Amino acid sequence: MRLSSIVIFALATMVVAGSATTAQAQVKIGVVDLQRAINETEDGRQAQKRLKKLFDERQKSLDQKQNALKAQKESLERQQGVLSEDAFRKKAEKFQADLMELQNEYMQYQQELSQKEAELTQKILEKMQQILRRIGQTDGYTMIIEANEGGVVWVPANLDLTDLLIQRYTRQTKQGGGSGGAKKK
Repeated sequence: MRLSSIVIFALATMVVAGSATTAQAQVKIGVVDLQRAINETEDGRQAQKRLKKLFDERQKSLDQKQNALKAQKESLERQQGVLSEDAFRKKAEKFQADLMELQNEYMQYQQELSQKEAELTQKILEKMQQILRRIGQTDGYTMIIEANEGGVVWVPANLDLTDLLIQRYTRQTKQGGGSGGAKKK
């Protein structure tokens, strides 16, 4: 059982036990889907556009190299019976080295995209966390859980704060408090 599942189970147990023993101890838990909130804000959409552009550029480069590697392999297969054993082995080794280089480049691109995504969404997330803190304090929530991280399978609509977060984020951004997270550097 994951730690987050254990925490949720413990909280649910406290809620049940608390409501059975005293009606005064009210636990109010909210849930938010931060990924959906990011995707549905203008700053988040701009960040996604920048990531898609970067991904498309990298993918084009990788596709070209993959096609060249495929042609190299086909050429190697055609020459297998023609070349000497030593010449064939050298070409096969070069092909393997080129293949490894392409795989390493692919992994580097994946890391770069992940880092860029984190960079572009960091300020958006920070602003959303501030908004969620205010919602939690003003509306009397005991805690607010991220839906995707906490193992939440279902939550009643009245406890899902995602739409409220999106509305407040959008309103705050329009009032001049934009995150700047999706702007070009």
